Amino acid sequence: MYLRESKRRKDGKEHRYFTVVESVRLPGAKHPVQRPLLYLGELNDSQHAAWSKALLVCDAATQQTQPLRLFPDDRTPPPDLIPAVQVRWQEYALRRPRAYGDCWLALELWRLLGLDVFWTEKLGWTREGTDWAKTLLVSVAYRLIAPGSEWQCWRLWYERTALGDLLGSDFQLGNKDQLYAVLDKLLPHRNALFQHLRARWQDLFSVKYEVLLYDLTSTYFEGAAEEIPKATYGYSRDHRSDCKQVVLALVVTPEGLPLAYEVMPGNTQDKQTLKAFLARLEALHGQADRIWLMDRGIPTEEQLADLRASDPPVRYLVGTPRARVKATRAQWQELPWQQVQSTVAVKLFREDKELYVVAKSDGRRQKEIAIRRKKLARLLWTLRGMRREKSRDRLLQRLGAARQKAGRAAAFVRVQVPAADQPVTRDTFRFAVVQAKLADAELYDGHYLLRSNLTQDEPAWLWKLYMLLVEIEGVFRTFKHDLHVRPLYHSLQARVEAHIFVSFLAYCLWVTLKQKLRPLAPGLTPRQALDQLAGIQMLDVEMPTTDGRTLTLSRSTQPDSGVRLLLQQLKLNLPEQPPPRLSARQTLELPPGQCSEDLCGPPPGK
Repeated sequence: MYLRESKRRKDGKEHRYFTVVESVRLPGAKHPVQRPLLYLGELNDSQHAAWSKALLVCDAATQQTQPLRLFPDDRTPPPDLIPAVQVRWQEYALRRPRAYGDCWLALELWRLLGLDVFWTEKLGWTREGTDWAKTLLVSVAYRLIAPGSEWQCWRLWYERTALGDLLGSDFQLGNKDQLYAVLDKLLPHRNALFQHLRARWQDLFSVKYEVLLYDLTSTYFEGAAEEIPKATYGYSRDHRSDCKQVVLALVVTPEGLPLAYEVMPGNTQDKQTLKAFLARLEALHGQADRIWLMDRGIPTEEQLADLRASDPPVRYLVGTPRARVKATRAQWQELPWQQVQSTVAVKLFREDKELYVVAKSDGRRQKEIAIRRKKLARLLWTLRGMRREKSRDRLLQRLGAARQKAGRAAAFVRVQVPAADQPVTRDTFRFAVVQAKLADAELYDGHYLLRSNLTQDEPAWLWKLYMLLVEIEGVFRTFKHDLHVRPLYHSLQARVEAHIFVSFLAYCLWVTLKQKLRPLAPGLTPRQALDQLAGIQMLDVEMPTTDGRTLTLSRSTQPDSGVRLLLQQLKLNLPEQPPPRLSARQTLELPPGQCSEDLCGPPPGK
């Protein structure tokens, strides 16, 4: 990299511009290509004092901002009322490269949702001047961009980003305890945040809350979690039954916009959560004519009856256990199929006060058959290998492990084991696939049954409505894989819930960006957009002056064409560059006999 000087004459005046450029050798090219990184702007010329440009420069000694005219050291400043300073631009240095674009985008999303004003009113400042709203923003931006521990945020991530530059010189992240302390202040404002977000979703995206999706997931702990009452063992969606966990219940719109969530003990069953959560949501947002979409394991028969009997009735559309498809076959077998997609067909029938929709998906059927046959093939190969066993006890141990690994597929294989006094031979140890049972199971593969108390008689509409549940599965994937809500390392219950709260705020920024990208670039995910903007870096360009001080210009690198197009589509403009800073020259004490070139190399141009 080097500093390139450009001259231009206009109206009889000479203008000098400076840019930091990088030489890049492209594959197959004979000569390197110069790529501009930082545009530093214009330095004044002494030919005409009337048009020399003055800049606001912050003096580090006095912390005061004053106008200065900047001149290169090879030009003499003209006498003027405004002070001037000469810089040795050939001796420039680039220091402190740090991430800029993704942090700036997180700050823009934070302000777009009005969270800066909301949290400033709720949290305020300490007597020492700690701005809790900006401290919370640091935690949320970190969770959105590069999630990890609070210690890592303070020790590594924050100093390597330009978030401090964006938040202003009046904000300082003192230590990691500041990040922990803000967690203790969040939970009392959770309901107020839910109401604030509901209004912002409606203002920004004209969201209608006629259909709501409700589902649950779990997240586990690393450690004993002995001081956390809600941390218990239970059914783990993360396949970590060896760890304690908590259950997270969430309600979102079909667009994935969250309305509320609840943290429950880890042994909470899905069917125990519905009644209390519906009451909680009505208390927050009032009663409304909503349609609730839920998975088959959440409501019980008694709860569905209560929903139908309430005044007014709560409308719902839920799945049913797989066994109910076979149990109701006589009611739908003779009905005609209605094609809703090239590979999906549906039927509709009534039973009591409910509508039932039978759906058949060819793609889902092929997938279920392939999974079962793969497990069957693995089980049969394992059983063939067991014929060489000499010990009956060892055979039974291996047989139990193979059945557990095969899961439900083991029910389609009939196995005859040798008696206690018999050796293991082909005659005493035999197995075979139960073809009739397998054919009966494949008959219902790809079928699933939906039930509802809606009056809509169009089965295709009901099926498309139920498919919206895919959105909430995507929400949980974002929480776990992109925002790293798991595993939990905190040892206090309030900190655990606050950690999930911060992840919830980060998801709000995530889904806002997703909604902004959807009409502009449907194939671009929020993670890809953040990664693209992460390419915009900020650097400090330091230039010594002739009077022994250092002029520091904090400048961001120029975005490439793809990022410029993305910002243009999002109608976002990068902020103006901060004013230069003028400070005393920092000197480095070296041991006798060692020069500065031994550490830093020769200066540019030498």
